Amino acid sequence: MNLPNTITIGRILLVPVVVWAIGAGEMALAFWLFLLAGLSDAVDGFIAKRFGLASELGAYLDPLADKALLVSIYVTLAHAGVLPTWLAIAVVARDILIVGAVLLSWLLERPVPIRPLIVSKLNTTAQIGFAAFLLASRGFDFVPGGAQEVGVLLVGALTAGSALAYLVDWARHMKPSEAGKPEDRAKDG
Repeated sequence: MNLPNTITIGRILLVPVVVWAIGAGEMALAFWLFLLAGLSDAVDGFIAKRFGLASELGAYLDPLADKALLVSIYVTLAHAGVLPTWLAIAVVARDILIVGAVLLSWLLERPVPIRPLIVSKLNTTAQIGFAAFLLASRGFDFVPGGAQEVGVLLVGALTAGSALAYLVDWARHMKPSEAGKPEDRAKDG
């Protein structure tokens, strides 16, 4: 356990507090906690890289903390009626699809290399920005107007695009190689 991992665990512990704040209608508090979580993500990454404290545990904890926070916020905001339920379902389904594909590839002894795609980075950025925007608009009482509809469509499209890109990448990885086809092995033997 090192400082960056401790900060990441703190971010994970913030998740139920942010969920509570949204559920209690304390959107300004939820916004500030979300901002704190985002800053902690930047700080733990900086410390890990700058001081050579990157670890295998941190490599697993950091994305887990990010996903726990984003998924929880989207589900809670949908439950509170702030955003459409279908968008929360899409965000959760995308993450389940990716984790399921990775686990299946491991079970089939064809582990897929985990690398973020550009569309995935854009998706995560849009999800974070939109969540912050929604929390701020509710917490500081400003009317989002058409920006909310644009945000819903943008996050929805990027979430679907990211899921599709990962699925295509995974299917390509899982496709049997030409030399590995059963009929080819029969000819050789």
